[in-house]
Amino acid sequence: MATGGMSDKDRLIEAVAIRNNCPVTESCGGCSYAGRTYLKQAVSKEKRVKRLISPFCEVLPIHLCDRPIYYRNKVHSQFKRLKNGRVIVGPYEAGSHKIVEVDSCLIENQKASEIIRDCAKIAERLNINIYDEVKRCGDLRRILVRTADATGEIMVVLIIGNKYFRRKQAFIDELLKLHPEITTLLININLRRDSMILGSDEVKKIKGSGYITDIILGKKYRVSADSFMQSNRDQAEILYAEAIRLADFDGNERCIDTYCGTGSTTLSFADHVGEIIGVEIKESAYKDALKNVYINKIKNADFVLGDATDYMVRLSKTKEKIDVVMLDPTRAGTTVKFIKACGKLSPDKIVYISCCPETLARDLRGFLDQGYRPMIAKPVDMFPWTDKIETVVLLSKLSSAPKLEVKIKMSDLDLTEAEAKATYDEIQEYVKEQTGLHVTHLNIAQIKRKHGIIERANYNLPKSENSRQPNCPPEKEKAIVAALKHFKMID
Repeated sequence: MATGGMSDKDRLIEAVAIRNNCPVTESCGGCSYAGRTYLKQAVSKEKRVKRLISPFCEVLPIHLCDRPIYYRNKVHSQFKRLKNGRVIVGPYEAGSHKIVEVDSCLIENQKASEIIRDCAKIAERLNINIYDEVKRCGDLRRILVRTADATGEIMVVLIIGNKYFRRKQAFIDELLKLHPEITTLLININLRRDSMILGSDEVKKIKGSGYITDIILGKKYRVSADSFMQSNRDQAEILYAEAIRLADFDGNERCIDTYCGTGSTTLSFADHVGEIIGVEIKESAYKDALKNVYINKIKNADFVLGDATDYMVRLSKTKEKIDVVMLDPTRAGTTVKFIKACGKLSPDKIVYISCCPETLARDLRGFLDQGYRPMIAKPVDMFPWTDKIETVVLLSKLSSAPKLEVKIKMSDLDLTEAEAKATYDEIQEYVKEQTGLHVTHLNIAQIKRKHGIIERANYNLPKSENSRQPNCPPEKEKAIVAALKHFKMID
């Protein structure tokens, strides 16, 4: 994708025509919209947000990404030695622990991908002991690479499965000789038996400061190995700028920024408000946030270590006057207690940044019950080709909020762990595109139950034990199963 000397308009014209034709998409499962042009996947995401959020408020057009490939600045992979001695590296196949060998991923930072593939070659050449997940022993287990687009800094974390890394020095010497651009190199010991990338046992600093620095909206951020940082820097700037624009601050507000990570949202908002406090539960991210305040010489921001819901509940029991509450939770959304605490705290505005329209729609209904009316929403395509879509919503406190009749299909809010990955309509659309068959929500519900995906009580269930529902035809069942596998809802 050539971008040098191109105008923003020309870059966007080129971007929308890009088609993701990754050869391992079926086994990898990382790209939910593989096989489509970028424009088609963006339109599909916009429709998804509008279907779920437009019953609450106006949804503005999606903000496209003018660089929809090679954008991910945090990349991790697993190592495995094959029986023939070859060492491969890559992500796990969807729903399994089988490694998919990837030569060049279309969404990963290219330099990060290059370093990861070279590590596999070095490990094979030096006969490094590769971690065996079955025997639960071995040295080289995983690798994590983080890149800072604004500064060019690169962090590499070698994750090992033993207390000692035999042939460590030889491996490191070859890696740094091949990639002197690596600014910090760490070794993390992970003795855990779960799927967590990093272990908490020990981190050794081999080269550099142990962190990298990136820049968002003019602010510098220290990023450690396990810090949360948006994985697409360019779109993060757009997302935060949109949130600031929609919030329409007057410069004097007292603000709370919950789920704040290393403080990138908090400090981006700091220039536009009177005072802001970030709340973060992860200690390493909290410590980085405090350092980021110091680095940027910001006087009107501070951070609190703690759970967002607990903090809001405690604050709601005081007489503190808060003008704006911001939240940027995980895909699971926020909690009922958090929403009720907002109602008691009674800020004038709430700015909600979400990466999951389904949980966003659920939470907006909860905020409505607390007297907050969604005013406007803006989707931003932060993670092209994946099923994630960021949406900023501004909510306003009304002294006597009208009771709005919000009609949302319960199927769209069916949020078991598996089902948060795709709505009924998305499964329906996928089946139609792939096979030409029309399947009903009842067909989908029957096949989901058949594969152990639990439905919400009373949804698409017979009205009585004696009720008879038509069985899903075999050809439709086959098509639905393929869709469930595509959306990673079953193996």
